[in-house]
Amino acid sequence: MNEKILIIDDSELVLAMAKDALDQAGYQVLTATNGIEANRFIFSKDRPDLIIMDIMMPMLDGNKKAKLLKENEVSRDIPILLLSSKSEAEMRELVEEAKANGYILKPFTPAQIVQAVREVLAR
Repeated sequence: MNEKILIIDDSELVLAMAKDALDQAGYQVLTATNGIEANRFIFSKDRPDLIIMDIMMPMLDGNKKAKLLKENEVSRDIPILLLSSKSEAEMRELVEEAKANGYILKPFTPAQIVQAVREVLAR
């Protein structure tokens, strides 16, 4: 398998939890603490197969970042899962707006994040 997953979140704890869960599921995991730092992975020859991105981040929020990625020729085909503690209704709206591929609600369990990743990569 060995798909590359990029996790972008300004919380070290969330990054560690998500990385551990996905590492154990056999994915190759990259992490970034903001959308700008993430660009070095997204726009490299070593592009991730999926991006998990927190919505509430300093500098550039995840929703705006997702929209920008979906508008860019290089990154438009990379699936994006938005990550947030907002309500399900708000998340559905944001996913629609950003043209993301789904969402994960915080707090999440290791099983939930692995399941969400598998579902999106299977599509």
